[in-house]
Amino acid sequence: MSGDSVLIIAEAGVNHNGDMNLARELVHAAAEAKVDAVKFQTFKAENLVKRDTAKASYQVDRTGNSEGQYEMLKRLELSWESHHELKKLANSLGIEFMSTPFDTVSADFLKELGVPRFKIPSGEITNFPYLRHIAKLGIPTIFSTGMSDMTDITNCLNTLLKYGLTRDQVTILHCNTEYPTPFGDVHLRAMDTIKDTFKVPVGYSDHTIGIEVSLAAVALGAKVIEKHYTLDRNLPGPDHMASLEPRELIEMVKGIRNISASLGQATKAISPSEGKNRNAARKSIVAAKSIKKGELFSDDNLTTKRPGTGLSPMLWEEIVGKVSDRDYGPEDLIENSK
Repeated sequence: MSGDSVLIIAEAGVNHNGDMNLARELVHAAAEAKVDAVKFQTFKAENLVKRDTAKASYQVDRTGNSEGQYEMLKRLELSWESHHELKKLANSLGIEFMSTPFDTVSADFLKELGVPRFKIPSGEITNFPYLRHIAKLGIPTIFSTGMSDMTDITNCLNTLLKYGLTRDQVTILHCNTEYPTPFGDVHLRAMDTIKDTFKVPVGYSDHTIGIEVSLAAVALGAKVIEKHYTLDRNLPGPDHMASLEPRELIEMVKGIRNISASLGQATKAISPSEGKNRNAARKSIVAAKSIKKGELFSDDNLTTKRPGTGLSPMLWEEIVGKVSDRDYGPEDLIENSK
């Protein structure tokens, strides 16, 4: 990827529902959409959550309240062997394999697996021992900032920098951790505040419905977009309803690539594609009627018409009042005169 490209991460997350057949289909869907990376989640439920922890409200809304977080997450674990298989599949299809480690054991495993970057989820950016461990592994790291303020972000970034990462290894994603995020709670302008304050690349982890906010984030300068996707929003599970379906993921990628290409350079100049149209679209100074040699050019005997191959109309005041040094017929292009 070039420095101007946007890294598009298709967040499969736990939308495999613990089913490897579904996980493989998700990788294929991500590759078909031409994303840069497909991302899963790596954790051991016993390292992540107390056994009596209640579900988050959005998880209850999607999956009911008959079980706690531990039971739900235990069903959504991917084995180490599954990670190896999914990484091999993703790489064979030309996309990067990523996964979010939710504990230090998982982070160590992912480094051994050879992932090129880590993604720290919003819920872990106040987890000092975890952040310190991630930083010491020395791998480029992206972190999300849902449920946080500028103090939380400052503390997280400072911890990563103190224990091993350099500033150019860190990317910060603006984020709102509600599934789906109400549009009024997105506050995309905060992404600019993060970029200006911390002097690192920024992006957006999008939990809204649809693709509009991701496209807007790219237009505002996001270098990374992360978006949940699923094969079917009607599947059971905590994250499916706030995810894109494959055809929407394809449209989002197309839109991001087009917007990224259209941002271009800051200099206002004539592009190669439009230069050929200048003469056809612009006008020249022409005779509005017959003009005799020796006659003065005036507002009455001059006008402007296409093409723009003659004198620019911006020279009008220089031409008016001059003496014509030859005869002109109606619509003749005016030449320089005395």
